[in-house]
Amino acid sequence: MPPIVSFIGWHNSGKTTLASQVVHHLQHRGYTVAVIKSTKDQNIGRDQEGTDTEIYHGAGAFGVMLVAPDQMILRTTGQGRNLTTLVHRYFPDVDIVIAEGFKHAHRIAKVEVNRGESKLLRDQVSGVIAVATDRRIVGDYIFRLDESRELADFLEKRFLKGEKNIPERVILMVDGKKIVLKDFVQDILANTIYGLVNSLKAPNKAGKIELRIQPAEGDNRPANSMEKK
Repeated sequence: MPPIVSFIGWHNSGKTTLASQVVHHLQHRGYTVAVIKSTKDQNIGRDQEGTDTEIYHGAGAFGVMLVAPDQMILRTTGQGRNLTTLVHRYFPDVDIVIAEGFKHAHRIAKVEVNRGESKLLRDQVSGVIAVATDRRIVGDYIFRLDESRELADFLEKRFLKGEKNIPERVILMVDGKKIVLKDFVQDILANTIYGLVNSLKAPNKAGKIELRIQPAEGDNRPANSMEKK
């Protein structure tokens, strides 16, 4: 799964401006970058009444996808999925994901954007690795608001170069939470699944494999709940 860095800050602090500049710099250097933005607003960009997608949505469809020659647009219900789950499901193959918001997300690296005399969020939330601000504050990795290129350098060095950029062979998500697997466990799982898939009557040798397992009735019962005979 790609590294995730979320830009956080108070309203009108300049998060979108700075984050979009960083995205531009990273894209220009040849990296593929995806963006996920969190908002508290509702009914954003609703289709006009009478459009095909609005008709399907009005009919109660769980999700509606519009596929055109130049783009694909997905509209689905807000399901409260965490940031890691969204990245795993929609952007697993990009080099890095830049998020905006999600200040309370656990185990997510964050860049705080702070303007004026606003209270620093780094004292309230976890994971803040850098601060971009127009004020003088003390600490490591402090950037000015116009230092988007320098901030992109910092993120590139920290997340996109060296051994940290080596992709995991197997990613296991259980109910939206990532389970850390040791290398030998990844190899065992991958080799087992590849062996099973390649033994099937598939037209070509398997490449990337995606597997989703749904629990059967009774699968989640504790071991000691089995009836004694």
